[in-house]
Amino acid sequence: MEVKRLTLFAGHYGSGKTNIALNYAMMLKAQGKPVTIADLDIVNPYFRVKDSETLLQQAGIELICSAYAGSNVDLPAMPKETYGLVADRERYGVLDIGGDDRGALALGRYVPEILAEDNYEFLLVANKSRPLTRTAADTVAVMEEIQDACGLRFTALVNNTNLGPDTVPQDVLNSLPYIQELSERTGLPVKMTCVRREFSQALAGRIENLFSMDLQRLYYMLNTEVPNGKTDI
Repeated sequence: MEVKRLTLFAGHYGSGKTNIALNYAMMLKAQGKPVTIADLDIVNPYFRVKDSETLLQQAGIELICSAYAGSNVDLPAMPKETYGLVADRERYGVLDIGGDDRGALALGRYVPEILAEDNYEFLLVANKSRPLTRTAADTVAVMEEIQDACGLRFTALVNNTNLGPDTVPQDVLNSLPYIQELSERTGLPVKMTCVRREFSQALAGRIENLFSMDLQRLYYMLNTEVPNGKTDI
C-alpha cells in the first residue's frame, strides 16, 4: 500500500475514523517508520485516540492530543507539537480530524503547510451503516461540508461500513455498491476497505485493498467494565 508522509482521516460521527487512524499508525510503525498520531477531533468525547495512549506508548508511537478535546470551546488552541509534526518532513503523521464541519475547522490552520509540502492523503471514511451516511448522496453532502470547513479536498475514500461487534463479512460485501457509487459521484478512488482482522481470510480475493484492523475498546464500554470508569488504555 502506498503511503504519504501525512495521512488525514475524516468522516461523520460513528464512521470509525479514529479506530482506523490508530491501526494505520500501527501499520506504519510496523514498517519501521517514525510515527506520530495527532488527535484533532475536538468534538467527539466518546472515542478518543487518547483512550489508547498506553497501547501507543508500548508501540513507540507518539501521541499529540489537545487538552480541550471534548470541551465546549468552539476552536480550542491545539498543541504546538501539531505544528511541529506538520513541519517535520522526516516524520510520518496520522491525523484524526473532527466528524463534521465544526470539527474540521481545527485542520484549517495547518492546510497551507500541508499543501506546500504536497505529501499527504486526505481520506474520507464512509460507513453506510450510520444514519446520516446511508446513501452515496448523503455522504457526498457530509464530505462537502468537511471540505468547505477546512479548505482541503479529499484525495481518496475509505470504506468502513460496519455494525460494530454485530458485523459479519456479508455486511462488508453488501457495502460495495455503495462505495462504488460514492467513488463515481466524487471521482475519488477507494484506497481501502476496512475489516476486522478475523474477517480477512473470508474476504480475501473478494474485495480489493483490504485493510485488516484490530478493534479498539470504546471509552463508554470501558466505563461499564472498570470501577469508577477509570482506565489506563
